[in-house]
Amino acid sequence: MSCFRRVPVLGKHTKRISCGAWSTENLLALGSEDKTLSISNADGDTLRIISLRSEPSDIQFSEMKLDERVDGENTVSVLVGRKTLFLYNLHDPDNPVELAFQQRYGSVVTYKWYVFGDGYILLGFSAGFFVAISTHIKEVGQELFQAKNHRNSLNDIAICTRLGKVASCGDNQVKIHDMSNLQETSSILTVEEDEVERLSWSEDGQLLAVVTHSGTIYVYLSQLPIVWSVFNTHVAVLTSLTELTVHDNLQSKVLSPLLTVDLPMEPSFVALGPYHCAVGMNNRAWFYELGQNKATLLRDWEYLGTVTSLRLNAEYASVLYEGKIQLHMVSACACLFSEGRETKLFPDEHSHNMNITAHALTTDFLIYTSDMGHIQYFFLEDWKTVTDFCHSVGIRELYANQLGSHLVVVDDKSEGYVYNPVSVLVVTLVPDFPQCCCGVLWDCEPQDHDVFIAFDDSKVVTYLYNKDSIQGTGVINAGSGKLPTNQTPLLLCGGQVVLETASGRLTQMLLSTHEISGSNIHDIQKGSLEQVLNKQLKLHRFCEAWKTCQILNRKEAWEQLAESLLRNLEIEFAIRVYRHIGNVGMVWSLQSIQNVEDQKLVSGHVAMFLQDFDMAQDWYLKSSQPVAALQMRRDLMQWDQALQLAGKLAPEQIPYIAREYAQQLEFIGNYAEALSHYERGLLEVHPAIDKKAHTEHEHHNSQCRAGVARTAIRCGDIRRGVSIAADMSSSQQLKRECADILIGMKQLNDAAMLYEKGQFYEKAASAYIRLKNWEKVGEMLIYVSSPKIHLQYAKAKEADGEFQDAVKAYEMARDMDSVVRLNLDHLNNPEEAVRVVQETKSIEGAKMVARQVHQFFQKLNDYRSAIRFLVMSHCHDEAFQLARQHHQMQVYGEILSNSLEAEVKPEDFRSLAVHFEGEHNSLLAGKYYCRAGDYGKALKHLMQVMKANPEDAEAVSLAIDAVAAASDDHLANQLIEFLLGETDGMPKDPKFLFRLYMARHQYQEAAKTAVIVASEEQINGNYRNAHDVLFGMYQELRRNGIKIPTEMRSNLTLLHSYILVRLHVRQGEHLKGARMLIRVANNISKFPCHVVPILTSTVIECSRAGLKASAFSYAAMLMRPEYRSRVDPRYSRKIEAVVRKPGSKLLAASEEEEPNSPCPYCDEPVPETELNCMHCKNSIPFCIATGHHIMKDNLTACPNCDFPAIFPELQLIVESGEACPMCSKVIQADQLVRVSDVKPYLYQQGDD
Repeated sequence: MSCFRRVPVLGKHTKRISCGAWSTENLLALGSEDKTLSISNADGDTLRIISLRSEPSDIQFSEMKLDERVDGENTVSVLVGRKTLFLYNLHDPDNPVELAFQQRYGSVVTYKWYVFGDGYILLGFSAGFFVAISTHIKEVGQELFQAKNHRNSLNDIAICTRLGKVASCGDNQVKIHDMSNLQETSSILTVEEDEVERLSWSEDGQLLAVVTHSGTIYVYLSQLPIVWSVFNTHVAVLTSLTELTVHDNLQSKVLSPLLTVDLPMEPSFVALGPYHCAVGMNNRAWFYELGQNKATLLRDWEYLGTVTSLRLNAEYASVLYEGKIQLHMVSACACLFSEGRETKLFPDEHSHNMNITAHALTTDFLIYTSDMGHIQYFFLEDWKTVTDFCHSVGIRELYANQLGSHLVVVDDKSEGYVYNPVSVLVVTLVPDFPQCCCGVLWDCEPQDHDVFIAFDDSKVVTYLYNKDSIQGTGVINAGSGKLPTNQTPLLLCGGQVVLETASGRLTQMLLSTHEISGSNIHDIQKGSLEQVLNKQLKLHRFCEAWKTCQILNRKEAWEQLAESLLRNLEIEFAIRVYRHIGNVGMVWSLQSIQNVEDQKLVSGHVAMFLQDFDMAQDWYLKSSQPVAALQMRRDLMQWDQALQLAGKLAPEQIPYIAREYAQQLEFIGNYAEALSHYERGLLEVHPAIDKKAHTEHEHHNSQCRAGVARTAIRCGDIRRGVSIAADMSSSQQLKRECADILIGMKQLNDAAMLYEKGQFYEKAASAYIRLKNWEKVGEMLIYVSSPKIHLQYAKAKEADGEFQDAVKAYEMARDMDSVVRLNLDHLNNPEEAVRVVQETKSIEGAKMVARQVHQFFQKLNDYRSAIRFLVMSHCHDEAFQLARQHHQMQVYGEILSNSLEAEVKPEDFRSLAVHFEGEHNSLLAGKYYCRAGDYGKALKHLMQVMKANPEDAEAVSLAIDAVAAASDDHLANQLIEFLLGETDGMPKDPKFLFRLYMARHQYQEAAKTAVIVASEEQINGNYRNAHDVLFGMYQELRRNGIKIPTEMRSNLTLLHSYILVRLHVRQGEHLKGARMLIRVANNISKFPCHVVPILTSTVIECSRAGLKASAFSYAAMLMRPEYRSRVDPRYSRKIEAVVRKPGSKLLAASEEEEPNSPCPYCDEPVPETELNCMHCKNSIPFCIATGHHIMKDNLTACPNCDFPAIFPELQLIVESGEACPMCSKVIQADQLVRVSDVKPYLYQQGDD
């Protein structure tokens, strides 16, 4: 054989060959003392000879990382003079790399290639330094890591690729690093009193051999065999080759051991039960009883084959060997032995061909699987098989939860399934199951009993077995995470995974799906909370999800939680969420199904609420009420599915569904199918049914017949549709609908007939008009109010020459221009035409009349009418000429003035003004210049009139109007000077000046003038006129936000008090009348014309009201010489009696004081009729109904003038039929409302 053939290699080197190495591709590299490196092939042919700077040593072949992928060992490395590292790339021979290192490192002792992952070259130096450099061609020589691993020297490096570890030795220590994290030293081994020179790993990495300077060899165990077992929260692991340690995960987070068991051998399998543990190898097992602090050997057992695995419960052991299971008791029990239940072999004699592949032992069951796909449960209490399920392919592994209620099985296709023995018909596929699954762990926490994980060498996947959801039973992939290297999961408890490291230590890891819990949720940023919420919902941790939603406080998050709850049939919790976000509709809907016991029916309802209607139908059909699926499809108007369901579930509903389907088809325009379904919906009415059902059937049939009529017409069967619609039993609505359809189809005769029968006369008349059936139209008109139809009829009658009927129709159509036209053109009735134009003010009619009738008026010498019609028709030039010709210019001017401003142009008034100016009629010239907008000329002419006749009120009024319209201060000053008498020395009536100021919006000046005017009226005894002047000015000032002068306010108060006297006396309120007369009598100087009558009335009313002292006082005043002779003889004796009556002075002293009421400003008591508060010094507004001061607690106001009043008092006046005492306008009782905010009446605009 060629591998044993000797091939001489000669002439390569001139001196001794000191080192060499073979590559995997049969290349030989040799180094010599002649400072050369030769590379030869397997035949001895020299491929390369490379000269070096110094003597080579330690030649190695390896792979350098390149940009292009090149398989195989492409690089030769060699130490040159123990100082540099020479790298020679076989594919790039012209560019070798020689790496030098820092002098402080010392000489290179050794180096190793580590080409896995990113790739390193690890070098050890004599000074104790340990350096890693990159092997990538672009980074070659770059130091990635350096550390002084040993104090004096470093002697050797060894790499274990299987464990991913590197060890260096020097001095008396060995330091071990993980290749994934060279910065950290994972462990340190110390050899006492000797220097370590060499070290090496075994091939599997479990042993590390160390050689010292004295020749001693030390072998260290670097990795224990992973042998373990779990029961509940207890974990048993091999902590040395012959020591088993039991831990309890619930006792301490540190996982402190409960007890240790010394073993007689190195076991290959371990089993842990509630009270026992078992270890063994080959076909032998040792059973121990676990005590409080120690374990006691019970027995050892030899089996008939090599044991694959062993399981324990409290009483039994299940041993799998060579495809069989032997079930036997752990310790002898006489009662069980007598019952023949001490031991049993599986499979039994009936299933010899079954090869058992996996098993589990729980408190009540032995569970095992076979290569034929069988999953069998053996019930220990009854000692018999209770379930037998056969999977489609063989099963390789099984993993049961603590009770055995759920299994995860792995079949020969490496697919995972969850098996539930309660529903023995199916297994549930596990999604995204690891292809190379190393194991499955069920969570032992009761609240997470449906959570399990599956793991391989690099990752762990979390799953949730979801039994109750609207999707049915399924497995949810909750997420995955990275598994720490060389660590094996042993136990899962509340999301915490207990792992065993290669050294036998136990560590803990929290699953990525469980990283967020309720305790630390508040520390998470809001941006990450959505991911947290998703994890919680996948794991069905709904209480924690509620807290997360409270922090997020977003409607979308609450809705996501609510939907997840609904999908998992957590109805009560979902109601709580929907109530929290205010979704009343969902709360009511869920409360209606909360107490439904049929879970399939509930699932159907929930799926419908979530708008998954196909799923809802599937659940409904499986439930106790399958007809709910039909009702849902009807509500969704999915009629095809509804009809299919009705045919199977409720055939009696088909006619009703057909009618509803037909209505939808008709709406979308599919008339042929709609007609078919309407016909299908017709019911046969049986006389035997009750009255209510009979009425419902009749209503249903009438709707179907109406649909048949409409769709038959649309499908072309007009005769059938019209006959149904025209039937006496058909509704008016149907007749109209069918007639509308026929109109669209141009079938006017049938449409008109149906309109008429349905009493839709206007539409019938419109159809007859289109048919030109005027006789029928005439019959319809008495029922028609539409002007359009009357107009069409009128035009038709006019065309036929029947003008009288046409006029009547035009009048009904309100086309009065046509009425005028027919009266003038055809009926020769101008009087009627004139009457119509005068009533309607029609411009077009006036033009027609003007064209034909003004000559008629001229014959009658009725020029006013002729001019009016010419103006109405906008024939102003003709009207002007006619008026001037017949000396009717004043008439023309009046007609123009009475016309609408939009119909008259300023030029028309200017023509009139020029005409009157020519005739020296300054009054009319000024008037029409003002109307034309020429205010300067207007005032000029009017001033001429006023100078000639200062008392001409018309001229003054026109001048005021002109100045107000002009807004010209110069013109205003001219008029003011005239009114004040500065031009002629004769002041004019102040009311003219008042009017001027008001017209020009000079309210301050107007107010002063108003006081003067009112004072004159008051002096002259015209108290109502004075009151009205002050009231009008008062309102004007209020509207414009100007402060009311005090004099005006007091004068108005005094005049109003005088006016109130008659009102109070008429209503029999003598006390109120007396109080108002006392107020007036106290200011009697302001009423000079009626001093004696006012004092007389005061005496009489005070006597009637019992105010004897006041009566005496004013009676004594009347007895003065200047007044006594003017007293009315009817009252003189009474007044004298008041004065002369004995005891008058005593009565005067004992007169009752006036009642008080609170001041609306300061709430201090003030006499009712006192309008000035002595406490706060405010002037109090008076009540227009009584004259008393107002009270803020019981206030109202006149809806017309907005003056305040005491509510009950004004209400009495209004109910008695009286008008407002201030503005004299009528008030309705329901217009009075109480004032809630009295400030506008206490602090009026302009006041402080």
